Amino acid sequence: MAYHVGKAQFARLVEESLANMPQQFAEFLEEVPIDIRDRPSRKQLRSVGLKDDELLLGLYTGSSLADRSVEQSVRLPSVIFLFQEDIELVSDTEAELKEEVRTTVLHEIGHHFGLDEDDLDELGYG
Repeated sequence: MAYHVGKAQFARLVEESLANMPQQFAEFLEEVPIDIRDRPSRKQLRSVGLKDDELLLGLYTGSSLADRSVEQSVRLPSVIFLFQEDIELVSDTEAELKEEVRTTVLHEIGHHFGLDEDDLDELGYG
């Protein structure tokens, strides 16, 4: 059963996750906005190979720090999207919701630093 909270409470959980980031990571995240959405768009689902009825908890868009170079004159800004309804659907309690928000934030931040799905699985953020 899904555990639902209001938008303000969900945003606080995201802020708590960010506040507990190690300083060496936090300084790089100042340039990456986190956009909380109710659910992913069809286009966002398709971009990662998912169907309309599949869950997507978060999505990183943009160039990872590992892929950037001085030769890139123009690049789209990086953004981390978090999808509240999908995160709530995989959480049965407040504690599970808090942990899922934390894990999803860390997962998407990992993509910002250039980690792929296998790397994130090894770290426990898959």
